[in-house]
Amino acid sequence: MEHEFKGYSLVLQDGADPRTTGGVAVAGFTTAGMVGVIAASHIIQTLKLKQLGTVLNATFPAVALIHNEVPKHPVRVYQGDGIGVFTSEIQFKDEQDIMFASTVLEWFTRGGFDRLIIIDGLVQSSKEASSGDLFGVGSSQLARDRLHRAGIEPIQQGIVAGITGFLLGEGDRLGIDVTALLAEASPMYPDARAAALAVEAVAELTGIEIPLSELLENAQDIEDSVREVIENTQTLLPGPENQPFTADQDIDPSFG
Repeated sequence: MEHEFKGYSLVLQDGADPRTTGGVAVAGFTTAGMVGVIAASHIIQTLKLKQLGTVLNATFPAVALIHNEVPKHPVRVYQGDGIGVFTSEIQFKDEQDIMFASTVLEWFTRGGFDRLIIIDGLVQSSKEASSGDLFGVGSSQLARDRLHRAGIEPIQQGIVAGITGFLLGEGDRLGIDVTALLAEASPMYPDARAAALAVEAVAELTGIEIPLSELLENAQDIEDSVREVIENTQTLLPGPENQPFTADQDIDPSFG
């Protein structure tokens, strides 16, 4: 099972044990409504996952994100009991999408994971400040069957662009079990409520218990915190262009 594109370097943390990988892989990126990165952060914190490594490259901006007084590189991987998480907390250029997607694929294959779930955001059709629907796309029949059993509405026709689209296409080509969860979110602010909808679906699809109470109770604080991160980094990083989604238009899931 090989793909043609080499990804960025994944550097293990001091003392990290790569033999602990495996299980379900979850990826969350910086896209519409920050849905993916908020959901990934909640899963990491709630399940108390340990940082396994950091994705590094000389072309990345020199940025450290501070969480509870601890500085972190923005692109990281975590591992716990039967679940791993790949997260990127800043936006990168669209032309880096394939390299990032290839990095995720290398992490997935070398880590011995069984399936990959990508959490992403869709731009809401209206400007109302409320979370919308959740849609799903599966690269395999098994993934599509899971979506149907979970009552997640599949996208029948359309285009999924960027990182998520590339990973879905490679999943189909290489026979990898890839599921994309696309939560409709406001483009105007970080949408923790849409992230909660996606996290609930991850729990339903995997059988992993992921408490949502803290995410829902602290939604406003989370949204304010993520908004501050965006404001502090947007002068350093050119963000990808966002496009609205309809049944026959692009989804814009390019990530950071």
